[in-house]
Amino acid sequence: QVQLVESGGGLVQPGGSLRLSCVASGIILEHINIGWFRQAPGEEREGVSCTEGSDGNTYYTDSVKGRFTISRDNANNTVYLQMNSLKVEDTAVYYCAVDVNPLRGSQAMCLLTAGDYWGQGTQVTVSS
Repeated sequence: QVQLVESGGGLVQPGGSLRLSCVASGIILEHINIGWFRQAPGEEREGVSCTEGSDGNTYYTDSVKGRFTISRDNANNTVYLQMNSLKVEDTAVYYCAVDVNPLRGSQAMCLLTAGDYWGQGTQVTVSS
């Protein structure tokens, strides 16, 4: 049984940083596509950053480029999202997901919100 468990969310002031973690069980993350998504109240879920397992190609949505970084820790079967210079508009529930389709790229995964398995989400609130 595949499980993804996110953690690291919380309340932070604008300009602050958080690091989200997603620990996987029942699946090896090393060679598959992984992504972080977010959903704000009343809005659709959007892809924040996705990375390919085959070659490491990575996609970031424009609003987070230069501020967020996705990374893997294969030894611990974990994916991270480092979020710096946080803004009020980054407030959302953040989800990690895996995509087992080897033919789908990172951009497609994010733009199509394509995930075969999803975590339960972690709340990120940016507020002064």
